[in-house]
Amino acid sequence: MSLVEKIDGINAQLLGPGAPFEIVEKSINGHVYNIYKNAPLTLSQVIENARRTDEQNFLVYQQQRISFQSFFKRVDSLASWMHQHGIKKGDRVAIAMRNRPEWVIAFSAIALIGAVPAPLNSFGMTKELCDALSDIEAKLLICDGARYSRVHQSSAWSGVSLVLNDTSLDLTGVSKTHDLDKALHFPALELKQPKLEDTDPALILFTSGATSKAKAVISSHIAVCQALFNIDYISAISAMTSPEAIARILEKQLVPTLLTAVPLFHVSGLHAQLLTALRAGSRLVFTHKWEAKEALKIIKKEQVTQFNGAPSMVMQLLREPEFNTPEIMKTFGGLGFGGSGLPNSLVDNALSILNQHMVGIGFGMTETNGVGAACSGTLFSLEPKSSGLKSPIIDIRICSTDGVSLKTNEIGEVCMRGISLMDGYIGKSSSNTDTFKDGWLHSGDIGYLDDKGFLFIVDRIKDVIIRAGENISAAEVESCLLEHSGVDEAAVFGIADDETGEAVVAVVHPLENMSINENDLIAHTTACLAKYKVPTKIHISQTRLPRNPAGKLLRSELKKSIYS
Repeated sequence: MSLVEKIDGINAQLLGPGAPFEIVEKSINGHVYNIYKNAPLTLSQVIENARRTDEQNFLVYQQQRISFQSFFKRVDSLASWMHQHGIKKGDRVAIAMRNRPEWVIAFSAIALIGAVPAPLNSFGMTKELCDALSDIEAKLLICDGARYSRVHQSSAWSGVSLVLNDTSLDLTGVSKTHDLDKALHFPALELKQPKLEDTDPALILFTSGATSKAKAVISSHIAVCQALFNIDYISAISAMTSPEAIARILEKQLVPTLLTAVPLFHVSGLHAQLLTALRAGSRLVFTHKWEAKEALKIIKKEQVTQFNGAPSMVMQLLREPEFNTPEIMKTFGGLGFGGSGLPNSLVDNALSILNQHMVGIGFGMTETNGVGAACSGTLFSLEPKSSGLKSPIIDIRICSTDGVSLKTNEIGEVCMRGISLMDGYIGKSSSNTDTFKDGWLHSGDIGYLDDKGFLFIVDRIKDVIIRAGENISAAEVESCLLEHSGVDEAAVFGIADDETGEAVVAVVHPLENMSINENDLIAHTTACLAKYKVPTKIHISQTRLPRNPAGKLLRSELKKSIYS
């Protein structure tokens, strides 16, 4: 029996009537969606269902170690403080701080009382933070000292702030400002579960904002909860198709421990790491900032079993000689990366070094709550260049430029429709119209579906370079450059050219202690790419290439810095 036939058989066990992930239809506002029958109904229920009173370690950050019991005690205290200060169901509460236990406590307390958590980009400066607070009309801001200082450099925010004063600010007598530490020890009240509808607003996240101002994405409870349950489905089908790898993980008898470096304000950090760990009773270890060598120290010290990160993080980790050693591998069980157009070298290295482990990938968007396609283990090995198997609760169609649905293996724009999609962008009617067409979300990604249901992402529409009438994928050229032994990072974009319309330009950052030159790189790309895809110009940058907090290359920013 082929693996594809096994997938069909396993799906019958997982998705059929009476099965753990039984699929049923639900009608909302005249649209019929496939949903998981057994998924939780609200985000408040997700938090409450995860409640534990034992002393098993849950959160680790630097010297902080917080047990499940201590965590929920603080969640209840903060929820009670907010209730006493008038925060109620549906109120929007912003969070602005780095990854740390207090972030998790704040999010959980907000969700528990039926308010709407709105994590802000903690890397944002004054204008971005204040614009976000204004866009969402926040009732309360929960932040750390650094973010508090940034917000209050402007008079734009005049609302109530609850501050983790980790930078020794003098807040004596400051109006509308309260001490988060005191709120975390507020006497807990017996609060009733909020009465919520599954279509009520549950969560606000901001898009990555790689090329423009980030947009506020609002999603319902059913969208978020279905997305979380979809992660459980991915784990189940990946485990059932990879029994040997799962057996090796179980033999180690370790507490599942995730190393988290991806920002929690990003959908991959929030859904696939924080909320998944909370629901599963796993342990979560936060990095202070991303450094591959420091990450290895944490993996050894904390016996980390899983790391999911941006492709750039994974590449750096795999390049460290100490990663593939018995001391790391004795606890390490799985590696995951998200995104699209992954460099071939990254996929090859991951499968080579971790051929006995659960290596996986996922593709989704903030606007879909991370749902799209995913796979791990044997499924990933079957189609390592794909972005995974299509989710059972999402419809995917590939469209031509004029909106016509294309056939299997034909390349076009990836469009999605399903229960996990956002309600829309807050205050952005034109963006909603541009993104949603006849109920389909147009992703801006170019790709195709094969006959087995695997999704392949080729590029972003805006990253396609048209040279003398030929379409060139920036991701393909970047992947070729990254296969050069001296290249650490690569970005490719088009610039206006009088003869060809657009010329292909690359910027590369060399590996530490490596010397590379433009002629060598052009010769390298000439050997592996069609002539029209070879860059006209390759710039060597001695500084790291700019990325947003989600790890995505800021090609437009890089282009402006060189060709302003």
